[in-house]
Amino acid sequence: MTVHFKTFHPALKHAGYSATTLLPGEDRAAFEKLHRELIEEWAPVGALEEDIIADVARLTWRKRNLATCRIAELAKARRKEICSIKLISGNPRADEQARQELGDIHELIDIGETATIDGLMKELDLVDRLQGMINRCLKQLLMVRGIKSLSSAAVSEPTPQIARTRKAQ
Repeated sequence: MTVHFKTFHPALKHAGYSATTLLPGEDRAAFEKLHRELIEEWAPVGALEEDIIADVARLTWRKRNLATCRIAELAKARRKEICSIKLISGNPRADEQARQELGDIHELIDIGETATIDGLMKELDLVDRLQGMINRCLKQLLMVRGIKSLSSAAVSEPTPQIARTRKAQ
């Protein structure tokens, strides 16, 4: 797959906006809305938490939009069909006709693989793996927040033993 970075969000440098996040034809505004909603829900504090939320947004988006890959598979099959018909008839403009007929989804041709039972199993495995990755990100976020809360509690209040030791001196 050839990636044209100029077609993606300018914040591409951030992990949440990597080239694998938004595929051709996907709604950038919808992704950004999902990302904002996760930011509102989790209210990340600091770079680490922001990065975790960006990963959650990216993985959730990919999980929700696996259909884009199915569309790519169908487009690839149709292009192959058009090309084989045109080549048999001796017409070298098969790719041009495929581009015209498929329109915007022609960009997805290099993304998908042939729809088979194996492809379906890979997709189901991918959903499970993405959910596992999201769960690990959320666990990491909660762990970081727990550590931060312990650190701030330790700084704000001295432990009883330390207070007793200070009084004895």
